[in-house]
Amino acid sequence: MSEISSDDRQAMRDSFARLLAERAGDKALREAMATPHGFDEGLWKSMAEMGLLGLMVDPDYGGIGGDAQILEDLMEEAGAHLLCSPFLSTAVMAASLISASTDESVKAELLSSICDGSQIFAIAATGEKGLWSNADISVGARQEKGEWILDGTASFVLHAEKADRLLVFARTDENVRVFVTDPAMETVAFQKLQTNDPTLRLSKISFSTARAQLLPGVDETSIETALDLARVALAGEQAGGVKRIFDLTVDYLKTRYQFGRQIGSYQSLKHIAADMLIEVESAASAARHAAKMLATGSPEAKAFVSLAAFACADAYRDVSAQAIQLHGGIAYTWEHPAHLYWRRARTGLWLFGSSDQHREEYLTCLEAA
Repeated sequence: MSEISSDDRQAMRDSFARLLAERAGDKALREAMATPHGFDEGLWKSMAEMGLLGLMVDPDYGGIGGDAQILEDLMEEAGAHLLCSPFLSTAVMAASLISASTDESVKAELLSSICDGSQIFAIAATGEKGLWSNADISVGARQEKGEWILDGTASFVLHAEKADRLLVFARTDENVRVFVTDPAMETVAFQKLQTNDPTLRLSKISFSTARAQLLPGVDETSIETALDLARVALAGEQAGGVKRIFDLTVDYLKTRYQFGRQIGSYQSLKHIAADMLIEVESAASAARHAAKMLATGSPEAKAFVSLAAFACADAYRDVSAQAIQLHGGIAYTWEHPAHLYWRRARTGLWLFGSSDQHREEYLTCLEAA
């Protein structure tokens, strides 16, 4: 568990919220998602200067030694502002995987590059089905003349086109391992994938006898830990997003008048808003509790991560859809932000595993207990 105090956690969250309010408002968001790489590189550098990119990195390697709880706190702010950046792939998953390595020289080089924002990492972790599990890894690794060679395809890779390094989950003769490779090699081919969410960049990557470096010490347990950390981060982002779209909707119900009457005064709309609030509070509770369980190393962490993963995703989907209905026709326009929250919510239904997968995993944990 991190030694960062609760006061320092709150101070970091407040600072991050101010940065996003200044640099990631609606206008800045739309400008960022229209760029070729889908994020604001200036904001990325500012996040590095604040130490946020080294959030999950040990202080010995230039980070601040945070844990799942402080990560979840910050991701609520990121979700509220619809932050589009390679934070999940670089500062969460890559940082977790590299930290698990037993090669100190590799850790020192790669972790420091994450902390200072000089390198962006993409994670090739799943195949065409997007299951985010070992069963869906279709990249194979073999040794040839003392070098590791990768062949196969990975899909749904986040922010790969701007990545300086790729971390690839690949099958060896024995198990699944993680490899580091250079995306600029001719043996690595990229294909853009179309998404409904303009704030997200996804790619399909093909490897054809691509040379790679094994990340020693990183095994299937390390992979699952990194994925669980990413799921908690995503749950926090969803909890923050669902709270913000709910607040926007309530403000609209209070200020919109029709036929001389405030529409929020209608009993039927009050009931809908009350149901939405339950979803909002439930999502926040699930995400925060999962983060606490993961940070403390609880044996129940896996169950609560799965619970948060499907509860937050489903709440975000339902509340964002209801918000559009309550806003009426204006929410269907490109200029209004409601549809952007709905699009982000739809993405979260399958990222790092679907709601149905997480629900089954949760039930499996309950049965085992």
